[in-house]
Amino acid sequence: MSISKTYNPKETEDKWYRYWLEKGFFHSEPDDREPYTVVIPPPNVTGVLHMGHMLNNTIQDVLVRRARMLGKNACWVPGTDHASIATEAKVVAMLKERGIEKKDISREEFLKYAWEWKEKYGGIILKQLEKLGASCDWDRTKFTMDEDLSEAVTDTFIHLYNKGLIYRGVRMVNWDPKGKTAVSDEEVIRKEVNQKLYYIRYQVAGTGADQPEYIIIATTRPETIMADSAICVNPNDERYTKLKGKKVIIPLINREIPVIEDEYVEMEFGTGCLKVTPAHDLNDYELGIKHKLPVIDILNDDGTLNEKATILVGEDRFAARKKIARLLEEAELLEKVEDYKSQVGFSERTDAAIEPKLSLQWFCKMEEMAKPALDYVLEGDVKLIPDKFINTYRHWMENVKDWCISRQLWWGQRIPAWYNEKGEWVVAKTAEEASVLFAEAGQSAEGLVQDEDVVDTWFSSWLWPVSVFDPSVCGHPEKEGNADLNYYYPTNDLVTAPEILFFWVARMIMAGHEFRSEAPFKNVYLTGIVRDKLGRKMSKSLGNSPDPIDLIEQYGADGVRVGMLLCSPAGNDLMFDESYCEQGRNFTNKIWNAFKLLKGWSESTVPGENADNKAAISWFENRFNEALAEIESHYSQYRLSEALMATYKLVWDDFCSWYLEMVKPPYQQPADEFTVNATKVFFEKILTLLHPFMPFLTEELWHDEIFGERGEMDCCVVAAYPRAAATDEKLLKEIDVIKKVVSEVRNVRNSKQISPKEALPLAIKVNSDVDYKAYLHILNKLANLQEVSFVEEKLAGASSFMTGRDEFFISLEGNVDPQAEYERMTKELEYLEGFLVSVNKKLSNERFVQNAKPEIVANEKAKQADAEAKIATLKESLKALNLS
Repeated sequence: MSISKTYNPKETEDKWYRYWLEKGFFHSEPDDREPYTVVIPPPNVTGVLHMGHMLNNTIQDVLVRRARMLGKNACWVPGTDHASIATEAKVVAMLKERGIEKKDISREEFLKYAWEWKEKYGGIILKQLEKLGASCDWDRTKFTMDEDLSEAVTDTFIHLYNKGLIYRGVRMVNWDPKGKTAVSDEEVIRKEVNQKLYYIRYQVAGTGADQPEYIIIATTRPETIMADSAICVNPNDERYTKLKGKKVIIPLINREIPVIEDEYVEMEFGTGCLKVTPAHDLNDYELGIKHKLPVIDILNDDGTLNEKATILVGEDRFAARKKIARLLEEAELLEKVEDYKSQVGFSERTDAAIEPKLSLQWFCKMEEMAKPALDYVLEGDVKLIPDKFINTYRHWMENVKDWCISRQLWWGQRIPAWYNEKGEWVVAKTAEEASVLFAEAGQSAEGLVQDEDVVDTWFSSWLWPVSVFDPSVCGHPEKEGNADLNYYYPTNDLVTAPEILFFWVARMIMAGHEFRSEAPFKNVYLTGIVRDKLGRKMSKSLGNSPDPIDLIEQYGADGVRVGMLLCSPAGNDLMFDESYCEQGRNFTNKIWNAFKLLKGWSESTVPGENADNKAAISWFENRFNEALAEIESHYSQYRLSEALMATYKLVWDDFCSWYLEMVKPPYQQPADEFTVNATKVFFEKILTLLHPFMPFLTEELWHDEIFGERGEMDCCVVAAYPRAAATDEKLLKEIDVIKKVVSEVRNVRNSKQISPKEALPLAIKVNSDVDYKAYLHILNKLANLQEVSFVEEKLAGASSFMTGRDEFFISLEGNVDPQAEYERMTKELEYLEGFLVSVNKKLSNERFVQNAKPEIVANEKAKQADAEAKIATLKESLKALNLS
């Protein structure tokens, strides 16, 4: 089979992905092997692949593919999240394009349109993951609103309600006026916003029109003054002692409110006076409860002013802000306006400014469930990688607040609460069960209606590691679970983003404990944020985020995977630059070219072996095992970027740049059979090592005819992952010395501008136990030496260098300019003497020697000895030139 000049990903990616699917390599069923389970963080059904998904799913695929090759029963469960708010917004927009308003149709009609939208657009991101090479078990694909998963949500709600962990009440929530729903803290994005700080004059009640007294209140929200219930000052603030027990008049509406005292007020902020608006600020709400203040909600669900505002009724809150500022100014009640920057919360889904709002909602008590979920992490049953996130997790879990789980939407799992005509309610799965409960309570079941709200999307996704295998146990901890759940649960690794550590990861641990008495995963790999090379978070609005599919089209899936992982240390942000993908593509081409070279040898071989290649073959076998041990260590610590880099160096440097050069036959000469076969074995091992990172290229090369006939199931995707063997440390160290000698000879050539084709003599003064005679073939071949001799004394007039304790001399005769050589060695001597001074200074520092680790001190002493030896050699060489 001929092989093309360069690797073409377009010819291989679809071909092999289809083949893997046809042969069922990604599908898993319980058997007697050790399971390795990963559940995908379900992307929103509205989503398309972005750079964060690209990183997250590449990491998952590397882990899954490697586990599969290690002989484990790898199961990667894919799926999507119904994303209540985002999807409903998409459907509402679609209906508007058709001239339909949501308010004009029934819930049932709306849901038909929603399912229509989901079926048309909901699977886009999963298809895009196939382009990346994601080896998911697509037969197990789940959707959080699948019928059985929705039933699991309902059963869970009922179970927690009956346990006393779910309740209904009026609380302050994050309100999205555009989506007209409560949202979770996770769905609120804090942004620094340029605002105005308005200084408003409130008249002290009882002071006459002829000599009115005022206090000045600074606020960014003048549109809420009509909802004020009090003015608060710090009791230690002497400026306002005279206001104790008095009242002030709200501007424009002339309603009196009391002045209260509380140390909560910061005397240094603004004017030291705080307007208290319990209905529209969380902290004000807490103050209101403490001081028994009335709650006046002046905003409608859509952010417009209602009748309680008494003025500007029906106006949008931001339009009202501008109009009230003008009214205050006209009434001479606006002291001044200043520019001001502050953090404002915005809805992640609609980008509307969040409104703190008192609302009747359903809540889930978290304190009881948080304790075991915290213990799992603190006791190491669930490992957070990197562990720097443990303290963040602990802080969240120790300060947990009740979870608002209701959303004012139609798309999602409907809350299983039923109301009779009197407004009394019960929690039940069906209307029939609700009727029974009403009867048992001696209440009427007349006019039975179900709660209009749906549960928070997270209330379905927190069941994900359980529900994807056996949704029937959700809400029923007494059930044993089916064969899938008992085999695959708990899962092994979860790969996700730190920003949802509490909102999703912690809640999954809670649900796993509740229904399985066991954490749902063993390790949580927390990825960083993908940023551009300037450090900015990638986003559509900044226009700095490339389309991952375009990157795959340009650089190939393997090139992009390598590019992403080369710059993604666990838990740290990824500074992405497209050049990394170019580097990944170059790596695929390097491997392709190395294979072409090997393929050329295999087409023209001679029987037997070349004894001169034995040392090189033995060295690379040992080097491979040494590198494999390092790579396995990186994997065990989830340092995937480092594992890839170690693999990259093994292939590019050790195999391509050194080994192949050591063993390749002379130009247009055949290779010996033994060397070719040994190199094929090495290449096969390299392909298996590379496969988790570069699945398409490795599978393509795996099936080349030089490896013999492959069975239809003999694929790289399920090939045995290599296992590290013992290494010959002496051999590895000696070849390292040989490589350094070759590099030094090449440096001499370059500095003297001597042609690589001109063979040079090399004399060695051996001061170590390195057996150079065993590697003469490698030295002669790679350094192009005419002869190698061994001397007892230094060679006068020769160009010299040291490697370790051994000294090397190249007689250049007419090839060297003595004056230029003198200047070169003088410059090198100056550098080494300066370097030695810095090392001596460090070693003469008693604090450093006493406090530093022994290996660090030993390393500095080795540097000292090496520098001293090189300085001595240079001085002797300079003396031999006799130019001073």
